[in-house]
Amino acid sequence: MAETSSPAPVRRALRVKPATREDKIFFGVSTAAGYSSLVFIVLILIFLGIQAWPTFAQQGVFEFVFGTGWSNTEEQYSIGPMLWGSVLIAIIGVILAVPMAISIAYFIEFMATPRISRAATVFVDLLAAIPSVIIGLWGFTVFSGVGAEWGQMINQALGFIPIFSNESDLFLRTPFIAGVVIAVMIVPIISSITREIFSQIDGDLIKASIALGGNRESTFRKIILPVSASGIVGGVLLGLGRALGETVAIFFVLNLIFDDFNWFNILEPGGGAIASLILGKFGEATATEVSALLAAGVILFILTLIINSIAAFIVSKAQPWNNR
Repeated sequence: MAETSSPAPVRRALRVKPATREDKIFFGVSTAAGYSSLVFIVLILIFLGIQAWPTFAQQGVFEFVFGTGWSNTEEQYSIGPMLWGSVLIAIIGVILAVPMAISIAYFIEFMATPRISRAATVFVDLLAAIPSVIIGLWGFTVFSGVGAEWGQMINQALGFIPIFSNESDLFLRTPFIAGVVIAVMIVPIISSITREIFSQIDGDLIKASIALGGNRESTFRKIILPVSASGIVGGVLLGLGRALGETVAIFFVLNLIFDDFNWFNILEPGGGAIASLILGKFGEATATEVSALLAAGVILFILTLIINSIAAFIVSKAQPWNNR
């Protein structure tokens, strides 16, 4: 008779439940706090949606999101240039911030001595805690003049490329300056996440690469970067979410335009940002305009929520204990 193989036992998940009364109380409070954030997000979205519904009904969702013009007298509101301006500035900031953030994380984790590494980590974390209004004031009072000179030099050297052209001969309050200010704000965020991902890489992989004759550059390019790529992407998306929602810093250094799209002329003095639009208009807005501003907030809220959710998912999947 042929032997029948017994079925493989079902693998059971390890679950630890609170046993003592103190643990149960702590578990309950922690669970309630965790779910309360989700409840607050839903309530905020419902409130904004109710307040913004008159604008969506009057203007039309498509026209409001992708149209141009913002007129209080004619009660015609569209955020197309503001929405694209937010995306353009965020892209500029990310392009400038990613190389700096990865370099900082690599230096802290693989090159610096333990003492310098700890000091640099504290310094980067402190940079992430600086309020945006402080960075905005720095950008307005200190960096704007320097950024204008940079923009003029870029235009003189690369003005034949459409993205670097400038017909107005004015280089202040441009998307380029706003993008640099945003890059300063998101470098610590991306760097902190990238550093944490680098710290979880198996050291034996790096030692094996060096033992086989690899140098720092080849080890980084063929070992470190592929292993940590998903985590870095998650950190970049988190920084992108921060950049899209920035308000005060951009308001100080950018000339807002409502009637036309600045598609790619990053050195021209004009652009858009939804959050800065809300900041600039809300103080003197009529009831109809307040509804339009809240509708703009709904669009920005949904956009940043989607990006942050994607980033959180990618970062969680990048953890080695989740790759099973």
